[in-house]
Amino acid sequence: MVAIRCREITKLYKKDRVLALDRLNFELHKNVVFGFLGPNGAGKTTTIKILTGLMRPSSGTSVVAGEPVSLNSTRLRSKIGYLSQTSVFYHWMTGKELLLFVGRLFGLSRKENGKRADELLGLSGLTDSANRRIGGYSGGMIQRLGIAQAMVNKPEVLFLDEPCSSLDPLGRKEVLEFIANIGDTTTVFMSTHILSDAERVCDVVGIIHKGKMVMLDKMATIKQHVAKPILELEFSNTTEVERFKKLIESHLRIKNIIIKSRILSLASEDLGALRKRIFALMTHHDFDIIRMEIKSATLEDVFLKLTGENR
Repeated sequence: MVAIRCREITKLYKKDRVLALDRLNFELHKNVVFGFLGPNGAGKTTTIKILTGLMRPSSGTSVVAGEPVSLNSTRLRSKIGYLSQTSVFYHWMTGKELLLFVGRLFGLSRKENGKRADELLGLSGLTDSANRRIGGYSGGMIQRLGIAQAMVNKPEVLFLDEPCSSLDPLGRKEVLEFIANIGDTTTVFMSTHILSDAERVCDVVGIIHKGKMVMLDKMATIKQHVAKPILELEFSNTTEVERFKKLIESHLRIKNIIIKSRILSLASEDLGALRKRIFALMTHHDFDIIRMEIKSATLEDVFLKLTGENR
């Protein structure tokens, strides 16, 4: 079943003459963790604001959780959750008080509200901190609390706008583990420019560039078909790298060679055959090589290839 459907969504900021979204089309099925990737300014936040009914598109239509999206639709808001880039809460409240407050806004009964708050505190790993003031929470704890409050109404689709961008490594790990755990019960739409975060938790990835979706598919499929694996060789010193580079250029006529310090990388349609040819060369020449490894493509490799961004 489709959780989100976009048709020809366009957003033109007339005052600034900026085309933020250019006929955006995509569909997303239920109960997946979706990584919406793109550099800053690609149109990620604009897309989320339109899909949550916070902003009108210049043209196009969208449906989220079975509801046609319109500005400030109460029916839509009853079915979705949303956490913006900057979480701002009352610091004098405790974590549990915040969840109970949000539950009352959604009209939950007292009994149901208390049960839901305790359930979300456990899911987010904040049970032991439930009665601490939010002002004393770490960045990771605040983000987990933010996701928890966005889930009070048991949303069919949960929108997270750059949930880990300002966190330290520990806070990022905690939040990503939380996101991974809720993907079976709700559709998570997570925008990010941190590629490693998406690679860790996302089932499906969409890459947006200059307002257009340039790729949308399962994570494994994208890496398999868009970015090929590479053969990586590490030498004891840079002199050995340059000497080996000249050798394979003359004997194997390979041009697509990347050197970074003591590491030489090669791409080929048949890395197995290439590795055998390199072994044959090494038997006739003396090289001080430390490591040879076939490395799978990363999401960063895919992103750079599709967007043409420089490293």
